[in-house]
Amino acid sequence: MSTASAPAVPSRGVRRISLDADGTPLSALLCEPADAAPPRATVVAVHGAGMSAGYFDAQALPHLSLLTLGARLGFTVLAVDRPGYGQSAGLLPDGQALAGQAVALAAALFDYRARFPTGAGLFLLAHSFGGKVALLTAADHAAPDLLGVEISGCGHRYAPDALSGADAARGGRRSWGPLRLYPPSTFTTSGSILAPVPPLEQADIVRWPEVFRSIAGRVRVPVRFTFAEHEGWWRHDPEALAELRSRLGAAPRLCIDRQPEAGHNISLGYAARSYHLRCLAFFEDCLLRQGGSGPGHD
Repeated sequence: MSTASAPAVPSRGVRRISLDADGTPLSALLCEPADAAPPRATVVAVHGAGMSAGYFDAQALPHLSLLTLGARLGFTVLAVDRPGYGQSAGLLPDGQALAGQAVALAAALFDYRARFPTGAGLFLLAHSFGGKVALLTAADHAAPDLLGVEISGCGHRYAPDALSGADAARGGRRSWGPLRLYPPSTFTTSGSILAPVPPLEQADIVRWPEVFRSIAGRVRVPVRFTFAEHEGWWRHDPEALAELRSRLGAAPRLCIDRQPEAGHNISLGYAARSYHLRCLAFFEDCLLRQGGSGPGHD
């Protein structure tokens, strides 16, 4: 698409806010626990390329939204439109490079902490290109209250021909996987969350394997990777996963999971609720470990 569609009406209980990223406004969706209860922690959701914050508030079926599920379980969920998307799209028509996006996200979260309760701390839950931003943020801009990172739709080694352009000729199927994995109404409701990929972001996509090698050793919080059963962008064979583990050796805990019956855009598919519950269970484990148990790898 050349232009984004009008924003969808958020799910009940979800509201729009704006964050200050050192002078650049970033739009976001926010859902807090009911009855003004203090959050157990805050989950910050970071969308992928060509999407928006609404990716985490899927409208095809009522139970797919990460925002409403997290709030029901006592978490605040904040889904941020990355630089070049949403409110900042007109100000940053070319977007921002990966490094600048990590700086902007860290600044926006500083603003958020000053205005809203965060509970025990922050978790990053990121998809696809957002996973790159989350890892770079964890490596170089992690505040003391960053408790863990969950990443889906992103690895460290691209699948063969992933960047060849062949996917465009197939109608973008690599980005979705088998269409049976998604409710049919996904393809009538998702227009509101799609957006053009800014040029500076597009240019950084091919450089990710090199960037990952340079930053992975600086990630010092628990990390969980989820690969969809039908993930087509990334290698997730035993050799690739072994290398992924070795690169993230400084993380006190590293989990690698697979989500059955899911394609690349997990949070829009039938498996979204299962996936989101697994993410929140990982965050629960991180909260339990805050007392200081030893490192572990799963």
